[in-house]
Order: sequence, then C-alpha cells, then structure tokens
Amino acid sequence: MDKSGASAYVYAKASGIIARSFVGNRTIKLFETKSLSELWSLIFNTEVPMVPEIMLAKQIEVEAQKKFIKQYIDLVSCYSKPEPIFTILLRFYEYSNLKDVVSSLVTGKNQLPSLVDIGKFATIDYSKYPDLAKMTENTEFSWCTEIPDVHKEKDFEYKPDLQYVRCVWAAIQKLPKSERIPVEKIIKQSLSQRNVAWVVRLKLYYKYTNEQIKKRLLSISENPTVNDPIAGDAIKVLDLPVDSWADWKQSVYSDCLNPYLGSDDWTVDPRWLQQAMSKKNNALALKTFRQYPFTANVLVTWFKMKQFELDCIRTAAEGLRLNVSSSEIKKIAGFEQL
Repeated sequence: MDKSGASAYVYAKASGIIARSFVGNRTIKLFETKSLSELWSLIFNTEVPMVPEIMLAKQIEVEAQKKFIKQYIDLVSCYSKPEPIFTILLRFYEYSNLKDVVSSLVTGKNQLPSLVDIGKFATIDYSKYPDLAKMTENTEFSWCTEIPDVHKEKDFEYKPDLQYVRCVWAAIQKLPKSERIPVEKIIKQSLSQRNVAWVVRLKLYYKYTNEQIKKRLLSISENPTVNDPIAGDAIKVLDLPVDSWADWKQSVYSDCLNPYLGSDDWTVDPRWLQQAMSKKNNALALKTFRQYPFTANVLVTWFKMKQFELDCIRTAAEGLRLNVSSSEIKKIAGFEQL
C-alpha cells in the first residue's frame, strides 16, 4: 500500500479504535466499575477468566498491554516504509525490557524476567540471556555489555532513558516540516512534563541540589540550558521552592498544582502534578488527533492516548484488587479532587 493509501486507512482504523477506547470522557468508566470481573468485561467484552482476583488484576494489565501493542503494530505495518518515529515510539518497551533484564542480572536471577513482546520490531536477542553482551550485540544497545554494581543500578537506568529520548527527537526531525510541528509539540510537552515532575521528586524526597538534578534530566543537548526543547522547562523551575505556593502559582504549571487551602504547610504534590500534567497532555493528544489526518501525527497521538489509557487501566485494576473505593481510585488517578 502506498503512503497516501496507508495513511487514509490508518486514520480510519485508528479513529475507530479510539471511538471504542477509554479516552476523553470515556476514561471515567474505568473507575466506576465495582469489581475486577466487571472491569474485565468492560475492557475486553469477553468471558472473564476463572482465576483468583489477585491474578485477575495482573491479567487485566497484561492483556490490555498486549492488545494495545498488537493494535499499534498492525497500524504501523500498514506502511511499507513506516516513519522512524513510529517504530522508535514502540521501542519504548524494548528500552524498558533492557532495564528489567539488567535489574534481573544485578540480583543474580538466572531466569529471564517477564518482558513486553514488540514482535518484529525487537532488536535485543533475549535467547542469549544471561549473556548481556550477546543479547545487545549489533544493536543500538551494544554499549550495554557489563552488569552494573547493585549500588549503581539507578545511575545505569538514566542512560537508556536519555538514549530513548534523543532517538525520539532525532526521528521527529526526519519528518516533513508540515508533519513535524504538531508531532514535536505533543512529544515536547510530554517529555518536558516528565522532567518537571522529576525535578520536584528529587528536590522533595532526595534533597538533591540543582546541579545534581540537572545531571539527571532528560535532554537533547549535552549541557542543557533553558533553551533545550526537553529540559528547558525543568531548568526554569529548578529555583522554585517546593513549599512556595506564590512562586509555583506564577509558573506555567499553575493549573496542575494541588489546591492551596491557606495552610502554611502547602508543598507541591509530585503525584498530583504528574497526574494533572498527564491528563493535560492526553487532552492535547485527543484534540490534535483529528486536526491533522493522514499525517504522522495520527499514530503519534494515538500511541500517547493509548498509553494513558493503559495507565488508567492499571490504576483501576490495582485499586479494585486492594478494595479501594471508586471515589478514592478516581482521586488516585487524578479524576477527582483530593
């Protein structure tokens, strides 16, 4: 199928899937279910497996992820030559797999951990486990040959995250300008928000200095400044005290802050901030999905919306497993004020 034909088919197919997905106003339905069995039926519309509740929660998460990835692979495969951004987005899960593999090796496990299957788009040879060098040979992860010390595992995880972000950004730059602009906007907002939430967590929970935080930010440039497209916004908030409502209220993230009730004990809530920013980014993806039909923006925004849906499914399943009330699950997910 030529590109124009593939783009038209993908747009129609992707639109149909989104119409049936739990995005936009339909997301709340996930948090209104009363049991894991009801949640399963809502998502899959098939007979509920005869397994214990604790196993059903995990099975819902696993099956939802498999369904999402299969749908995405089917859409990408409509193109004889998919745009690089399509495949690198999917390989987010290969980067995640690599970190899980290394974590398993650090703890001395001989059995391959549970991994996400991305089919023909995978490059790591998992059959060579536990030989890390052979697993990553002739891949973009060929630098990963040695198992890090257990005390340096967190430092190791930063490298694949940074590599992924830079690969995503490089892939976006290969798009025609007319298609690049909307894709760049949605990806920039998503990654910038991740950095900002990371700044708050590191300052609040780990008491990191600004210089220590800058070294852990995802960025495009080696020495990021406020002009870096991914790290710039995070650098701008580095000097904001986490307990200053007045300062944060003046930032561009004022609409994502936990409420100020006049208490001197107010502190930026990183979970609230993250959830609010994720909802904001999802709303942008939903809005722009139909604004640029037959372009790369369709699959990029589709992917981001379905990732958000998957996060919500996990939250709903875990809440039900722990017997948390519907109202509390909504609060945890950021769909109801605390």
